Amino acid sequence: IKIISRIIQVLRQKNETKSPEPGFRVKNCRRVTGNSVNQQIFELQFLVERKRINRIKMGDYHFVYKDVEGASTQWDDIQRKLGNLPPKAPVFKPDPFTPGEDEGSKSKDKDWIDEKTQEELDDLEDDPDLNDDRFLQEYRKKRMAEMREVAKVVRFGSVIPISGSDFVREVSQAPEDIWVVVLLYKDGYSGCQILLQCLDELATKYPVTKFVKIISTDCIPNYPDCNLPTVLVYHNGALKSNYVGLHSFGRRCTPEGVALTLCQSDPVLNDGRSKKEQSREAVLDGVRKRFLEKVVAQHEDDDGSSSD
Repeated sequence: IKIISRIIQVLRQKNETKSPEPGFRVKNCRRVTGNSVNQQIFELQFLVERKRINRIKMGDYHFVYKDVEGASTQWDDIQRKLGNLPPKAPVFKPDPFTPGEDEGSKSKDKDWIDEKTQEELDDLEDDPDLNDDRFLQEYRKKRMAEMREVAKVVRFGSVIPISGSDFVREVSQAPEDIWVVVLLYKDGYSGCQILLQCLDELATKYPVTKFVKIISTDCIPNYPDCNLPTVLVYHNGALKSNYVGLHSFGRRCTPEGVALTLCQSDPVLNDGRSKKEQSREAVLDGVRKRFLEKVVAQHEDDDGSSSD
């Protein structure tokens, strides 16, 4: 096509030296006169156009055949040895299929039972596969008994109002190993209301610790109002510590500050997650962890609101 186009250009330059015949139009070639040069230009233009159309049509039916991925020819292998071609890329191979383990095919051993919840253990009472194994039966019963004991743990979860006549029963005769936090208060005192809000939150977070509140004069007759609010901590019927006034819990009375103060000398707070009584250090670590989680959550909320 390039050669033909060049010939057309030469013929046109040659034809420009001659005067065209009347009525002849070179651009669209609607009329062809007897001029041989113009006739040749027209035929060459027609030939170029036909070749262009044929090339477009042939392109629609043109296919490129490729070999299997990773295949190589001898020539390519030789060129790779000589360093003329890059190394052949590794062929992708998917991981072998491994079907998931069926629940029914799992071995019903100690670990399998440990994963079960209370409801699932109740459903296993009539499992025929476990009836033949005496060890698993005994172990299952033991696990169910342990979970029932955990469910029997005394939980409170709120600040319980008591009267003077209830003090001995609710505080001095509280269940063994139960820590009791007693708030002496009076209505109308802002300090009492602030501390009560903190104790309400702690009672929710530490449901195994018993929180009670009592009007100060019902608990101790003629108790001075200047000492309010006052917190008494009991354990196994004995008074362990007392905190007089709101300033005992720091400049800013917060649930976290109150929790840290209560646990400075004894492991007063218990969330029920551990079966055994925790040490003071362990309880303090748990209180600090909760405090840090709350601070992080508040910062995340502040960042989210500022971005909005």
